[in-house]
Amino acid sequence: MTALPPKARAVIIGGGVSGCSVAYHLAKLGWTDIVLLERKQLTSGTTWHAAGLVGQLRGSRNMTRLAKYSADLYARLEAETGVATGMRQVGSITVALTAERKEEIYRQASLARAFDVDVREITPAEVKQMYPHLNVSDVMAAVHLPLDGQCDPANIAMALAKGARMRGAVIAEGVKVTAVHETGRRVTGVSWEKDGETGTIAADVVINCAGMWARDLASKNGVAVPLHACEHFYLITEPIPGLTRLPVLRVPDECAYYKEDAGKMMLGAFEPVAKPWGMDGIPESFCFDQLPEDMDHFAPILEMGVDRMPMLETAGIHTFFNGPESFTPDDRYYLGEAPELAGYWVAAGYNSIGIVSSGGAGMALAQWIHDGEPPFDLWEVDIRRAQPFQKNRRYLKERVTETLGLLYADHFPYRQMASARGVRRSPLYEHLKARGAVFGEVAGWERANWFARPGQERDYRYSWKRQNWFDNQRDEHMAVRTGVGLFDMTSFGKIRVEGRDALSVLQKLCANDVDVPAGRIVYTQMLNARGGIESDLTVARLTETAFLAVVPGATLQRDLAWIRRHVGEAFCIVTDVTAAESVLCVMGPKARDLMRRVSPNDFSNDANPFGTFREVEVGMGLARAHRVTYVGELGWELYIPTDQTAHVFEALEEAGADVGLKLCGLHTLDSCRIEKAFRHFGHDITDEDHVLEAGLGFAVRTSKGDFIGRDAVLKKREAGLDRRLVQFRLTDPEPLLFHNEAIVRDGAIVGTITSGNYGHALGAAIGLGYVPCAGESEAEVLSSTYAIEIAGVRHAAEASLKPMYDPKAERVRM
Repeated sequence: MTALPPKARAVIIGGGVSGCSVAYHLAKLGWTDIVLLERKQLTSGTTWHAAGLVGQLRGSRNMTRLAKYSADLYARLEAETGVATGMRQVGSITVALTAERKEEIYRQASLARAFDVDVREITPAEVKQMYPHLNVSDVMAAVHLPLDGQCDPANIAMALAKGARMRGAVIAEGVKVTAVHETGRRVTGVSWEKDGETGTIAADVVINCAGMWARDLASKNGVAVPLHACEHFYLITEPIPGLTRLPVLRVPDECAYYKEDAGKMMLGAFEPVAKPWGMDGIPESFCFDQLPEDMDHFAPILEMGVDRMPMLETAGIHTFFNGPESFTPDDRYYLGEAPELAGYWVAAGYNSIGIVSSGGAGMALAQWIHDGEPPFDLWEVDIRRAQPFQKNRRYLKERVTETLGLLYADHFPYRQMASARGVRRSPLYEHLKARGAVFGEVAGWERANWFARPGQERDYRYSWKRQNWFDNQRDEHMAVRTGVGLFDMTSFGKIRVEGRDALSVLQKLCANDVDVPAGRIVYTQMLNARGGIESDLTVARLTETAFLAVVPGATLQRDLAWIRRHVGEAFCIVTDVTAAESVLCVMGPKARDLMRRVSPNDFSNDANPFGTFREVEVGMGLARAHRVTYVGELGWELYIPTDQTAHVFEALEEAGADVGLKLCGLHTLDSCRIEKAFRHFGHDITDEDHVLEAGLGFAVRTSKGDFIGRDAVLKKREAGLDRRLVQFRLTDPEPLLFHNEAIVRDGAIVGTITSGNYGHALGAAIGLGYVPCAGESEAEVLSSTYAIEIAGVRHAAEASLKPMYDPKAERVRM
């Protein structure tokens, strides 16, 4: 056995493609004291039986960047290491059998152009020419990506492992990690066992790349890595005479993919209802194991496959394979440092895209570990998005039955998960349900997205066009603009920061000045050293030594981790108090009329100006009324003790009958905020978007003294902006904007829409997106001609650097 050192800078647990990639990239960064421990043999978990598809286009710019990096890396690994990787850029074709899928793949093609990925829309006749064996009788459209490819997954991992060894890494097989040690909530090393021999390695960082074992391994240290194995099926035919090299083919409407390999054809599936596996744990002996065949489960896929590719009817089956792969609740993998334990890093849960992802993910994670910050925005795969409850095994078993099939499902806007719902609910869940609420889910929270009319179906009918709730949203939207609406925003994350040093901690973290009198609310960002936005929040000063930070529900774990990481030795306590209070938002020009009907308190501008809060009576209960808004109207966010929420709601509803109170959902919140060009964290603003380029300089106070990111703000002010976040309005009222549509400036694609919705008061679809502008004035940016490309069609758009709705913010101060 390779002698294991007593100490290492990094210990990597798991010898699949993920662990080997992390080892390779850390070694490339100059880390020599790296140890990778594999319980059995390299690739023996899931890597060895992966399909090896390398598709470069993903759902966002940075995921595409990682996939393109993987493809480039795999193409050069063989020359570097001498290990054949089987990487062949044969291209890929995706075909659409429905009008909705055609819209989706054409939107993806526009996105590919924006991301500089080679792509071409092709006709069914061209598909037939490139893929003679295919039945194209019902194919409506297709896209071709000529630089996509396929590879040998096991050899990719072996090449990465060899590359790591060549740079000094130790890779040991047959060594099981039995414990990860910690002191003071920081990792200190691992214990291992091999054939009865045991030992310990002290380490600065430990990286969990244990694949389907990652959840149980992490749970021993109180770290949540919510994933669960599912059975994944494919078959490989006997050699087919005359079968030559072909592009990878995807037929998502039939849940199927096809890959030619050495004259044989592989047919694999991502069926809509999957089979979870390993509910009672994974056998200790598991090593290159296969799972029992289940031809009944695969039969519907095979039946469609024979019709799609008639030659399969006479081809013999060489292999019918069933093996486990790990899936996550939202179909995205995990990367980053666990918020529960410093120095404990994760790269796992790849949802059947581990081969195309691991090259780039290993690079990004190694850089993150090396630099102490991610190389670019990785929020969509950040481990900090995982909710603590999601490690529940019953929840995971139910959810992954759905997530396996999501890879090839229609990726409709606003699509909601159907499984494992109802875990986190507001005290008003049943009240709202009885009044027509149709719920969506974020971070486990059930949130009313829209309200059905009496007799209307209470369900989504998904489409790329106007969905069945479009008119409901318009009515809710206009009620907020002209009357008064009520939103349940209990899902807001609420963080209490208190203690003698609470102010100094927050002043270091926040770009705005939070040293304000008690009763004031400050809108601010928390920045990183590059001036990128780590958090978008409001901070209310409760007392001299206590503050309440309010953050989006989806980012709560991330924000808690960021604040706690920077407390250091300060006398400051950080507590998640989300469940203590509900939040009801009363918004619209008639909001003051409604509040006066339910409360004896004074809601005038003199008594309760914008940006302040005060305790008020509502009905027979008490609430804290925060005079802030995310919809751009007069209004209050009412923070109510959970036990009084139902009563306060009933009091508001009863009094609201006189002023036309309308219950409103999250879709309306979003359509209102985008008319005001209010930013949405994770889409419009991320940790790689500079606060000044995001147009949020008004919330930065460099004069207050030092804070994280201050130097980057001063440098950017001096150097000038390289890009600006611009608001767009389509001139045609019919098309819709969602996210990732291409921005066209003077005929050339220059970026993508970061978020979009329909502006019912502005009469057209509205979007936000960054436009490069180095050396340009605001007037020069706005003097260009703009269009937005949607599914290959360009639509004229107006551009503005000020909110198109109420640009002077007069309505919020009515």
